[in-house]
Amino acid sequence: MFGQSPGRIAFLIIVTLMGAGSVVAQESGNATQQLTRQSEQFSEKIIQVADNVYTAVGFSVSNVSMIVGDDGVVIIDTGLTLDDASRIAAEFRKLSDKPVKAIVFTHSHGDHTGGAAAFCGDTRPQIWAHENFGSEAAPLLAAGLTFQTARGARQAGFKLPPEQRINNGVAPVRYPKCIGRAFVTDNATKPTNFLEGERQTINVAGVELELVSSPGDTNDQIFVWYPAGKVLFAGDNFYRSFPNLYVIRGTPNRSVRSWAESLGKLADNDAVALVGGHTNPIVGASKVKQVLNDYRDAVQFIHDKTVEGMNKGMTPDELVEYVQLPENLASKDYLQPFYGHPNWGVRSVFNGYLGWFDGNPTNLFRLSPKSEAERVAKLAGGTDKLLAAAKESLAADDNQWAAQLADYLLAINKGNAVAKQLKADALTKLAHNMVNATARNYDLTVARELREKPEPK
Repeated sequence: MFGQSPGRIAFLIIVTLMGAGSVVAQESGNATQQLTRQSEQFSEKIIQVADNVYTAVGFSVSNVSMIVGDDGVVIIDTGLTLDDASRIAAEFRKLSDKPVKAIVFTHSHGDHTGGAAAFCGDTRPQIWAHENFGSEAAPLLAAGLTFQTARGARQAGFKLPPEQRINNGVAPVRYPKCIGRAFVTDNATKPTNFLEGERQTINVAGVELELVSSPGDTNDQIFVWYPAGKVLFAGDNFYRSFPNLYVIRGTPNRSVRSWAESLGKLADNDAVALVGGHTNPIVGASKVKQVLNDYRDAVQFIHDKTVEGMNKGMTPDELVEYVQLPENLASKDYLQPFYGHPNWGVRSVFNGYLGWFDGNPTNLFRLSPKSEAERVAKLAGGTDKLLAAAKESLAADDNQWAAQLADYLLAINKGNAVAKQLKADALTKLAHNMVNATARNYDLTVARELREKPEPK
């Protein structure tokens, strides 16, 4: 399917910029401008990262790569949808018409597996994945838990109009036809070969690859090392943003310590190119080394500093103030919170080790939200005074407090239309000051939900 096509090399863009020393995202200017600039990381292009190695960026929400071998090609990840993948396959055919001999899934998320059928010809290729493929979704499916689908749609902004969606932090805007299939792979494209144990070397079409278990973003994550070209395919353990140590749609615990260890294993390779699961690759040996070391150090710091604070008896709310990335890491463009956020990582570390109880005995048997809200309203002098305080906070741009006060009013009366509008306005104002795309999308989506009139009975 895919022989080198003379004259097509001019089509390629060799990415050697935006590496370790690039300008920081946290510069003057508002969050909307910063997030808009991040879209440059996934404008559509085919990038040659090494001899015979090409990565499609921006055609789908995740990166898709091709390695050209002797008598075939190997595809690493396949994008979100068949439509996306078909476009990528057409571009790859301009570079090589050799058949696809193997597909490697770095993990089971649907934005990396959904387009696999576009790369399967008459003869089904080998499809490689970790032996724990799908392990993140398994407990949710077993429990019959479905609400993470609604939360996932909120964080992705699927229900927002185009004018309210900038991007998803590490990916362009897409409106999938079927919302909620974040972990599903079609039966016809399920893995046929599995990495068992720590690492395994495979040879397909004369291409030697090392598959390495690297739990982090998921427990079934692997990275792919292509020694002939010195290229690392990191999956979602790396992209140009602070990593999503906790995902706000809800997911089983992601081990922050394991993620740091996996980044250390990535850094141990003498790579000249690093292809993340999203955003532009990093090219240049010194840049790759620095980026991976910084990324590992940032994740390790979140873990270690959180544990340090936990040993002092701090609660999660106290820890998010205590754990602050050092400036030499917080200033890096590839560690800005476009997708994940350090605060969420801190809370995830605490919960992963000690669970929900923060150590304060007052919180063992808290008042219900309604009972607490009624008492707060009484302190304020009644619900009218509480509402007035919320309106005053909103007018003063104290938007987080306005939203929290609105929550008290809604706990007392869920149908309070004025409180709904007030909270919607507070969330909208908060969102416009957020550089984190998932939090921004979530706030704007909930604001729209609050403003929607209920269906007549």
